[in-house]
Parts: sequence; C-alpha cells; structure tokens
Amino acid sequence: MALTAFINLTDGLIRIEESPAETVQKYLGSRGYAAKILYDNVGLDVEPLSPENYLIFSTGPLTGTPWPTSARYTVTAKSPLTGAYGYANSSGFFGPELRKAGFDALVFTGKSDSKTILIVDDNKLSLVDGSDLWGRDTEETENILKERYEDSKVASIGPGGENLVKISSVINDHGRAAARCGVGAVMGSKNLKAVVCRASADVPYPDSFKKVALEMMKKVGKHPEAKFLRKWGTALLIDPKNSSGDLPAKNHQEVQVPYWKEVNAEMLDRYLDKNDGCYNCPIRCSRFTSVKEGKYKCSTEGPEYETINSFGPMVGNNNMELIIYANLLCNRYGLDTISTGVAIAFAMECHQRGLLDDEELSLEWGDEKSITGLIERIAYRKEGIGDLLAEGVKRAAEKIGRGSDHYALHVKGMEMPRQEPRTTKGMALAHSTSNRGADHLYALPTIDLTGNVEAASKLFPECMPEILERTSEKYKPDMNILSEAYCAISDALGVCKFTTTEAFILYPEDIARGLSELPGYDLDEKDLIKAGERIVNIERMYNVRQGFNRKDDQLPSRFLTEPATLIDMETKEVISEGMLVDLDYMLDRYYRLRKWTENGIPGTDKLNELGLEETVKDLKG
Repeated sequence: MALTAFINLTDGLIRIEESPAETVQKYLGSRGYAAKILYDNVGLDVEPLSPENYLIFSTGPLTGTPWPTSARYTVTAKSPLTGAYGYANSSGFFGPELRKAGFDALVFTGKSDSKTILIVDDNKLSLVDGSDLWGRDTEETENILKERYEDSKVASIGPGGENLVKISSVINDHGRAAARCGVGAVMGSKNLKAVVCRASADVPYPDSFKKVALEMMKKVGKHPEAKFLRKWGTALLIDPKNSSGDLPAKNHQEVQVPYWKEVNAEMLDRYLDKNDGCYNCPIRCSRFTSVKEGKYKCSTEGPEYETINSFGPMVGNNNMELIIYANLLCNRYGLDTISTGVAIAFAMECHQRGLLDDEELSLEWGDEKSITGLIERIAYRKEGIGDLLAEGVKRAAEKIGRGSDHYALHVKGMEMPRQEPRTTKGMALAHSTSNRGADHLYALPTIDLTGNVEAASKLFPECMPEILERTSEKYKPDMNILSEAYCAISDALGVCKFTTTEAFILYPEDIARGLSELPGYDLDEKDLIKAGERIVNIERMYNVRQGFNRKDDQLPSRFLTEPATLIDMETKEVISEGMLVDLDYMLDRYYRLRKWTENGIPGTDKLNELGLEETVKDLKG
C-alpha cells in the first residue's frame, strides 16, 4: 500500500493516508502527483516563504525498483525565486529509501516554532528537535544524523536554506542536490532542517516487471552514450560545446574560451578518485574528485558540467581546483551551483559596467577571492552584496537599477543554465517555455545537439533532416513539445533522463512496456505521452493562475539583440556571425502545436482533452 503523509509543522500533527491511486496514476507519480497537490492547495495569494506554502517530497512508481536509474525524487513548492510553480529533482539514494518506506509523498505545511527534523522509520513518522544542527552545513548535518540513525538516508538544508536564500537547495547523499527554484529556502522557512529516512523492506513489484526491467538494464548498460558518461561524466561536454559556440563565458558576453582544455574532462580526470553511480544505475557517471594540496584542498562529488561552466568560463575562471572547491562550498552551504554562478557573473559584469563595487572583493573576472567570497556571502546573506545576490539576479537588478537588468540572465526569475541560446535554438526555446523558469532539464532537447539521426528519424520523420540543424529554428517547437512530455514522464516515474531524453536509449514504448507490468498502470506509448502532456499543462495552468503568459516566456535581451560569433578555435577563422534568437517565430509555432492561445494559455478544448476540466475556471478572460 502506497502512502501519502501530511505533516503540519505548526501543530506537530502527522496524518498518514493511503495515496489516491487514481490521482497518482493519472499524473504518473512524483513530479506529476506533486504538481496536482500544489495546484489544488497552494493558490494565488500564498506567499512562497509563508507557512501556507506546501513543501512536497515525492517519489515515482519506478523509484527504488530494479528499473535502470530508478533513483530520483522531486521536491515541489511555490517558488520564492519565481513566485510561481517550482520543483527540484535529485538522485542518489534518499529517494529510493523513501519509496521503500512506502511513501509516494511527504507533504509539509505550516511552520514549526522550533528547529525540527522529520524521522521516517518505515511507515512511522516523528518530529524531533533539530536545534543543535541549525547553523551546521549539510556535510556535518548528514554525518551527525547518520550516526544517530543507523543505515539512514538524509536530505537537509545548509546555511543557504536557513537564511532563506532564494537560490538555496536541498542536499542529499552529501553531493546530490534538489537545487533549483529555491526549495531550500521554503524548507528553511518552515524551520525544517532535515528529513531522515530508513526502510526495512524493498518496494514490492511483480516478477513480470522485473523481467522487463532487467532487459532494459542491459540495454542501457551497453549503450555507447552510457559508456562515454561512465568514463568521463558530464564534463565530456566541454570540448564539443566550446567548438560549437555553446560554452557561455563572462555572463554570455562570449560563447567560447581559448582555455577550454584547462577545464575539460581530461583535466578533471587528473583529480579523479573514483567514479560511482546512484541507486541501481548501470551508467555510473558520477565523479568523486580530490584536490590533494594547496588552498583548495578538498574532496567532493562532482563537479558536473553545469557547475564546471558556472564557476569556470561563466565567471572568467580557468582554475579547475577552484571549480572543484566552489562545488564543495555550494553543496555544504546548500546553494544551487547554476544560480550561484550566474549571480556571481552578474555581479562581475555589473562591476565591469561601473554599476557595482565592493570594499573587500575586486569583482574582477576570474578573481578567485571574489568567487569564493561571494559564495560565502550569499549563503549567509551577509550585509551588502551577499544579501543582494541572495535574492537572485532578477531582484538584484531591480535594486541596482541603471540598466543592470540587461545583465541579469534569467527567465521568470530563475537564472539561466549553462547553454548558449544563440547557437542552440532548441535550448533557447526550452529555457523560455519552461514552467519553472530557465531550465535545460524541463525539455532537455538534445536530438539535434547529439546528432541523433535514429531518434530524429523515428520520432520526427516529416521534419528530417532540418530538425537536426541546431541553429535552425523551424522544427524546434516540434522537438521540444515531445521532449517536455518525456522529461515530465521521467521525473514523474523517478528515472534519470540520461536513459530517456538525453540519448533516447529507452523510448516511450520501452517505458510504457515496463510500467504496464505494475498494478494500476495499464497504458501504451500514446497514453504515456498524454500523461506527460497533462503534467506540463497543469504546471502551465498553475502559472496562468499567477498571471503568467507569453510575456514571461521571454529570453534575456542579450540573446535577442547582441549577435554571437562562432570561430574555429584552431585557425581562428570565423565560422558564423550575427547569430541571434528569433524567439517569436518559435513561440508562435510552439503555442499553435500545443493548442494554446497565441498568448501562451492552454485552450479549453486542450484542457478537457487532457482531463484537466477542474483548471478551466482559472483561464483568464
């Protein structure tokens, strides 16, 4: 029996119910189930950091099962960064442990009078005092709690969440982050320091499901993409991204750097201790690294590509040891490495433009003291620039004024991930339409970026071969609509996107085949895609209720008005110049194919088609 727990932190009451099977199955679980809970309970007038906001930890029907890469869980809340729908997704071992304890979701409401921790011991839940851990970083917190609760898994916040930093994250398994949308601040606003979970049983599943799961495990394990990721991790992206002009530098003033070999996978490999994997993962792309000596001496999991770019080229730094150390600091403080790197780059460009100075930090591009100093200041909201950047770049620019908003790279208030929209048009559209704000993982459109002829021919035969041209905008809406649905499916079921939208090792029919072997999930490929589309649309309707529309599906003006130039890094010859994003063209086609209005609002017929009749009342005018 799958369970949903409602934990009222104000009065300490805990109510455990059997999860509504029909609802969970309709929305597939995890991200989808949580989106439905948030939509139904957290309305227009709820402030994100108020006790009335919900904080939802949720798992999917595949989480903790033999299915390959079944390690993921979701943290959902109204986002303090965007003021709208927000979620963060993480991997490791915490999610499977929560699923093994029997829970589809833990739903936190209210605010505790004192610092508190939730203990999940199978299906028994209790709140205990956590005041002795408040102020400690996530590494210390997890170590102490694992010693107190043997064989447990821990998700916690650090100083970032405690200080209500709007770019703070929830950290589990030391180096795994539910990073985006400021969910750490929501957790901190409730005085909830950590969730500790341990389970004594496995997730039940039929033998027929295990048979399909093992078949898929073999398919994933032997795939060439999995082998590359196993050997190099996501740092392998640095070289091809630099050569194609997709390596943002100095706050996207540049799209390539001459020092890419100093921050690429081969350089990171010099610091490698071991590679490892999350729960039940045949890919094992995680890298554990150490700096053996010097001022950046440390050991940590990672860094991943996004972090390498955030604390490398994005801030004008070519020191891999500093990148590794910055990654460690963010994990311990509980900060989103993407948003933190963008916030620092924003501060550095504001300084470059004569808009921002600091008495102690130079704020010069690549200055190591400024990079580490700003991370600490943000985490602790130190008066002045720390408190300013802790609000995220959108609000920081509003306070600075004087045209600084042009350098604040965000969509809907959330900082841009580490792709260059002017050279990767699918990602440009993905960042703009993502319902949680700028986001590469909401759609993860990589068919063109990876040159995946097999997937393109199978899924978009009528769009071939132009859909594979990364700089062509024509068919990017077609690609993104499918990938948004498939990403929603992946998150809802609790599986890693490296097996799905990243490389299409597994197609939707593979997922449907396995899922249908579980009780209650009798569906085919079309049903599965429709469920993914349902999740995207209810999330969109959450934002519609908040007043969001086409005006919010916009990219920073830099990508629309400042042309990018691509050069051959060896010969220095110009390959392409004058590159900009024609966002309006892509949005028009995207909305039309989605059966939304030209203002980006789902139509009544579309909502009824998806079984979202209850949301029609929230359509504007």
